[in-house]
Amino acid sequence: MERRIVGREEWLTARKAHLRNEKALTRARDALLEERRALPWVLVDQDYVFDTATGPMHLSDLFQGRSQLAVQHFMLPPGGDICPGCASTADDVDPSRRHFEHADLSYIAVSRAPVTEIEAAKRRMGWTFAWVSSGGSSFNYDYGVSWTLEQIAAGEAPYNYGTTNSPMEDLHGHSIFAKDEDGRIYHTYSTYARGAEAVAGAFGWLDMTPKGRNEGDEIMGWLRRHDEYGDQPQAHTCCAVQQAAE
Repeated sequence: MERRIVGREEWLTARKAHLRNEKALTRARDALLEERRALPWVLVDQDYVFDTATGPMHLSDLFQGRSQLAVQHFMLPPGGDICPGCASTADDVDPSRRHFEHADLSYIAVSRAPVTEIEAAKRRMGWTFAWVSSGGSSFNYDYGVSWTLEQIAAGEAPYNYGTTNSPMEDLHGHSIFAKDEDGRIYHTYSTYARGAEAVAGAFGWLDMTPKGRNEGDEIMGWLRRHDEYGDQPQAHTCCAVQQAAE
């Protein structure tokens, strides 16, 4: 895009015009969030059990004494590698959870990989948040982030309230659960594909710049795991697939 170079007064006029649009978007987002909080809930009637480094835990245990739980459906299948897109989001979790845990929200990452692989990934990335394995349950399949080989072959894997022709067995997402005073658990919200951008901190910074996300023809082509930037490896296919599945 060709840029116009102008004086301060002309820039200020253009900036104020853009500010009106920003404020309109903020008000529209406030209304959207109010609508989200008013969504109906679904009772979770299955007792999901997860494998952890300290032994089996039920879904109820993952709330850690709080009444709200955020689940990051982290793309790490058995024998797979750490998804760079999921990792970028996870990089912001440890600093952020020090704040939102005091607002009655717990966080958990969930993947199908076995605990040994999850713990190795945590050590590599330096993360301290809780991360558990759903490999022994139907949790990933029930919440729309994993599929059978038959579904994939048929191009009928249910994702983001539609279907995807992704060749992968897992994609990413976020789900929210709530627990009432009697211990009943409810599913209140899930978001997938570009819905995850709301908690992707790097995108927010880049979106304020002239280059934006600087993707060119390759979706998320700049993104790496945080310990790989020195080597500049090739862009990872999973990022392009999950970002394109909007």
